This record gives sequence, C-alpha cells and structure tokens, in this order.
Amino acid sequence: MALTKITTNGITNSSVTTDKITNGTIAAADIATGVTDLSNDTSPQLGGNLDTNSQNIGIDDAHGILDENNNEQLIFQTTSAAVNHLEVTNSATSNNPSLSAAGGDTNVGLEITAKGSGYIKFNDLAYVPQQALTSSSNAVAWDVQAKPNAYHLTTENTTFAAPTNSVEGSFICLEINYNGSHTIAFNTVFEFAASTAPTFTSSDGKTDILVFRYNGAIWQEVGRTLNLSES
Repeated sequence: MALTKITTNGITNSSVTTDKITNGTIAAADIATGVTDLSNDTSPQLGGNLDTNSQNIGIDDAHGILDENNNEQLIFQTTSAAVNHLEVTNSATSNNPSLSAAGGDTNVGLEITAKGSGYIKFNDLAYVPQQALTSSSNAVAWDVQAKPNAYHLTTENTTFAAPTNSVEGSFICLEINYNGSHTIAFNTVFEFAASTAPTFTSSDGKTDILVFRYNGAIWQEVGRTLNLSES
C-alpha cells in the first residue's frame, strides 16, 4: 500500500509503500523532499500541540489568529525595524499573570488605545501601589515616574525637591506621616492654591495628603486634606 506524502504541490500519493517501513521508520532515501509549503492545503489541521522547537512564528502585517468561527480574534500590526515589543507571562499559584513592555530601548512605555468614541473599561478595582519617599540631608528626591503614589514618614525637617521624570497631564499623590514635629516645604515647581502653601500640620501622629497635576511646567495642586489622624 502506498503512503501519502506532503510536497510543495500539496498532498499526493507517494512511491513509499508499507514494505519500506522498518521498525517504524522510513529511510531518508525513500522520503520525498520535506515539507516546505502548505499553501495548497486550504484547511490544514494539527493532530497535537504545535512545538516551535525554539523557533518563532512569522505573521504577515494585519494578520493574526481567528476564532473557531473564522472571525478575527487577535490581529498583529507590523512596524518597520521594530525594536520594542510586548511580553506575556503566566504565573504560578497566588500570583498574577503580566503584560509587559520590553525591547531594545532602555525605557519602553505601554500604550492602550480605544477605537473612535470607544473607551477603556476596568471591571474591577485599579490602583497605583503606594511607595515610600525618604529624606536625606533635609531634602526629598521624588521620581514621579517610579512613585506616582507616594508617602513620606518624616525623620527630619525637609523640603520636597523638584520631581524628576515629570510628564504633562499626569497626577501624583503624596501622604505625609509626621513622626515628630517636623517642618515641611516644597520646591517652587509646586504651585499651591492662591499661590500660597498651606500651613502643614507638622504634629506627631498626624497626616497630610496632597494631590498635584503637571501642566508641562509646574505641578499644580488639585486637592489637599490636612490634619488627619494616622491609622
């Protein structure tokens, strides 16, 4: 009985017969040229999981993955000479999977864009983790890209320096927890209501909370709550 073979012309009968199978193998000389093109098979199917064998899958621009109804599910767009990309990482028990920006550039952001008048919807709580700022030599350095939601436990009288990595339109939040009667001041890049800084609580066991928005030149105060009891 002749077996079938896959060639660049599709699937055809081959000259390999069952009598040429020895111990489950066929000699290389009896096998036609390997699979190089399945373009003539319009409905190929896998008999198992596809192992890429440490290789990549090339996808043409504006093409991707269809669902079982032949509808678009995931489409890839090509950028010439791309160096940055996305990475999707699964997780073990009690951890979250992640979607991350990666690539050749040192700093790579992540953009999410809706179509037309569509909007981006979060069905669950979204939050920015709170991170600590410390004072050294009576000054607090603040990288607002790394710590947009920050808190500072006072250890000395201090001044908040001009933030680094500011981006127009961004918001930052600051919680000041007083661990003693320390005075607080801010660089002039922080603009308070009526151009006047508030009288900070500066009392042990109290908290002040401030919110600012960056307009491209200065950080404008958009909210404050002073003299809260620490929890």
